[in-house]
Amino acid sequence: MLRIGREFVRHVLPKVIKPLRTTWNEAIGVVFLALAVMPLPGAVRSWRQLNETGEGLFRLAVSVIFVVLMGSFGIHSFLRARKISRS
Repeated sequence: MLRIGREFVRHVLPKVIKPLRTTWNEAIGVVFLALAVMPLPGAVRSWRQLNETGEGLFRLAVSVIFVVLMGSFGIHSFLRARKISRS
C-alpha cells in the first residue's frame, strides 16, 4: 500500500506543482508591475517641478530607479512563468 502511495505522489505531484509555480510567478509579476506603476504620477509631478523651478531632481531619480527596478522584476517573473509552462 505504501508503494502505491509513493507511485501516486511521484506521478501526480509534478503535474500539480508546475501549474502552481507558473501561477505564482504570474501573480508576483502582476504585483511588481502594479508597484512599478504606482509612483508614476509623482514622477510626472517631479518632472514638471524640475522643468519649472529646477528642484526635485533627487525625487525624480529615485522614482525612475524604483519604476525600472520593479518593472524589470515584474517582466522577469512573467518570463520565468513562461519558461516553466513551456518545459
